Amino acid sequence: MEPVVYHVVKINGDYAVMKTDDGVENTVAMALLPIEITEGDTVLWENLAYSILK
Repeated sequence: MEPVVYHVVKINGDYAVMKTDDGVENTVAMALLPIEITEGDTVLWENLAYSILK
């Protein structure tokens, strides 16, 4: 699978709503994301794991 870059749009309780630059929306459980994630962060999904891009 290709790496995907997401922008965290909203954190709603135990879930984060994220969008790609193409407008594809994805809701992900916070347990799968880095603990320091906040709204506005950019994350990379690669090799079945998420990491924050700085």
